Amino acid sequence: MKIDKDCRYVKTHEWVRVDGDEATVGITDHAQEQLSDIVYVELPEVGDVLEKGEVFATVESVKAAADVYMPIGGEITEINEELEDAPQLVNEDAFGVAWFARFTASDLSELAGLMDAEAYERFVAEEEAKGD
Repeated sequence: MKIDKDCRYVKTHEWVRVDGDEATVGITDHAQEQLSDIVYVELPEVGDVLEKGEVFATVESVKAAADVYMPIGGEITEINEELEDAPQLVNEDAFGVAWFARFTASDLSELAGLMDAEAYERFVAEEEAKGD
């Protein structure tokens, strides 16, 4: 499982990478592994204003469909249109080319409640141990 040390994480397996008040969001490598082969990604519209914890995208795989939640609130400024024609990119590079959306963060203090890479790695390990 890959983990990007520059990201913050939520328990629903989304990541956010912040640069100033601009942020990029996607699903984690762990999430794409659990979903298996991703066949469809539904993204938000540019201009959507979303709150922390609100569903902003849907991912469908050969196994299941899953909602994707905003780790922090903000206004969508760009979506990754490549995912519409190539949803499998999420399986190939969840932290790189397969980002879902870019947005202007509305309240950067919301980052304080998110996990750093080490905490997320521990969270996933604990979650997997419970499932065994």
